[in-house]
Amino acid sequence: MPRDDSPPIGLGYKSLSLVPKTEVKQSTKDFKSDQEVRWCPGCGDYAILAAVQGFMPDLGLKKENVVWVSGIGCSSRFPYYMDTYGLHSIHGRAPAIATGLSATRPDLSVWVVTGDGDALSIGGNHLIHALRRNVNLKILLFNNRIYGLTKGQYSPTSEIGKVTKSTPLGSLDAPFNPVSLALGAEATFVARTLDSDRKHLVEVLRAAAEHPGTALVEIYQNCNIFNDGAWEILKDPEGSKRALIRLQHGEPIRFGPDNERGVMRLPNGTIDVVEVTPENESQILVHDAHAEDPGVAFALSRLPDLTLDKTPIGVFRDVVRPTYDALMASQLRQNTNSAGDLQRMLRGTDTWTVN
Repeated sequence: MPRDDSPPIGLGYKSLSLVPKTEVKQSTKDFKSDQEVRWCPGCGDYAILAAVQGFMPDLGLKKENVVWVSGIGCSSRFPYYMDTYGLHSIHGRAPAIATGLSATRPDLSVWVVTGDGDALSIGGNHLIHALRRNVNLKILLFNNRIYGLTKGQYSPTSEIGKVTKSTPLGSLDAPFNPVSLALGAEATFVARTLDSDRKHLVEVLRAAAEHPGTALVEIYQNCNIFNDGAWEILKDPEGSKRALIRLQHGEPIRFGPDNERGVMRLPNGTIDVVEVTPENESQILVHDAHAEDPGVAFALSRLPDLTLDKTPIGVFRDVVRPTYDALMASQLRQNTNSAGDLQRMLRGTDTWTVN
């Protein structure tokens, strides 16, 4: 969703306009590497890869100015399959490495691919600080509620009671909600989509690409080997009609086969799903993805329960705030112009010479 209210780049904002465009028309084939794709047959990662390779040409960017950074996990093989620059980094550290790239190379479009284990366990600290800093990078978080690469241990998003190889009596951990976590870290763009919904997936990815700042996209992804059917109700044609809430900015939050369900603020200040009637129709919440206060977006992220009934997908939040990397570049320009020497400024005056 293009924004018409974005401040000028000179005020500390950065968008894709700084990344060189190509004059050569590109196709999906141009973004496919010569590497054999190695995921388990039926893995949701295949659908995500195909969607990304399909929409990247639409951005019109030079391939040599696109970088994919990953950590460790099944999803982290992604850079091998994209015919762009890429880094397969270390466990949980992809956001930190991507931050360095984005902050020092404004001519790059930087993307992070990570999983629920990689991002939310060992990488949790790096993730939340990239989000709060609003570094200009895009983070795709594949969530299959399991550790797939290491053969089926419970992950930070596994539900309570989950029986896995590492929790034979059932998990005791309360799971993270990635969207809630991102909103709590003041991320400027937060969205959720599904691996199997190509149209919706591409729409969300395109909106993330156009956002100036950190964009986090949680992608519900199926691991058919170690956690098959984790999101089945949301993928089933009939079940999804009743369970999926498709958020659209400026539209009433209604869903169901006949739009008979809606989200409304209750007298106690919370929000919940109600059956829409002529009496309460005017009270149904209208989604505002651009609201500065993330309170309602956070409340929406808390709607689903273990049954996955009433699960919102789409863009929860999309607000504009100065990006860390653009602000840093501006600060350096101002100070090096006056001091004349960046190294001298960094060393400061409190130094000693030891003979």
